[in-house]
Amino acid sequence: MANEGWFERQVVETGRLPLFCLLCAFIVGFGGIRLSVRMIRAQVRWWPGNVNPGGLHIHHVVFGVVFMLIGGVAVFAVHEPSTVVKSVLAGFFGIGAALVLDEFALILHLRDVYWMEHGRTSVDAVFVAVAVVGLVLMGFRPVGFVDWNDYRRDPSLGTALFLLAFVLIELVFGIITLLKGKLWTGLIGLFFVPLLFVGVVRLSRPNAPWARWRYKKKPRKLARAERREARWREPTIRAKVRVQEFLSGRHDLPDNEP
Repeated sequence: MANEGWFERQVVETGRLPLFCLLCAFIVGFGGIRLSVRMIRAQVRWWPGNVNPGGLHIHHVVFGVVFMLIGGVAVFAVHEPSTVVKSVLAGFFGIGAALVLDEFALILHLRDVYWMEHGRTSVDAVFVAVAVVGLVLMGFRPVGFVDWNDYRRDPSLGTALFLLAFVLIELVFGIITLLKGKLWTGLIGLFFVPLLFVGVVRLSRPNAPWARWRYKKKPRKLARAERREARWREPTIRAKVRVQEFLSGRHDLPDNEP
């Protein structure tokens, strides 16, 4: 009963049921397509296999785009859609988004790197999407969606400028954090602002753009960043890779880049 009450209060009554359906459809879509491609890779005889009409291999990103168009266009085409209709269309969009992001690395590199090392980028993109949608579903607001109640109480130029400055500072801190190579700190910091301050004051990752620009003449800082990378970051990455391979399969094909 407590769980039902929480769901009713936090999801249904707040109008987030379509977003909840989108997230569930996204997770199911990603899990389903990864199961399919792993069965195909394992050459399981009874599994349907790839779609190859006339010898042309159709990647599932194509089907993802179709699903996203169906869900996205229909929600605008239907006049004042009910919550049920919006939830169904959100489900279509979620499945489509999962299929598209599962081949995000192919879109990024414009070649088939699905089972190569670069293919891990797709799984990273899926993790980021689930985290961001999950935070929004729980009621957290990203930078820029500030509480304007203060402005409504005092709609003066000074209040507006203060809120605008606050948002701009947060965005600048977020960009700096991302340039330092701290992707998760930057993204989650858009919802938990103190993390952005942590990202700004801490050392950059040694291979990040910030380190290349700022640490050229600061060898001690670069050495500290490299030591920290080896001590903390690399073990974390190895653990993340193990989780990725458990969920999505091994990305172990040689990368024959043209």
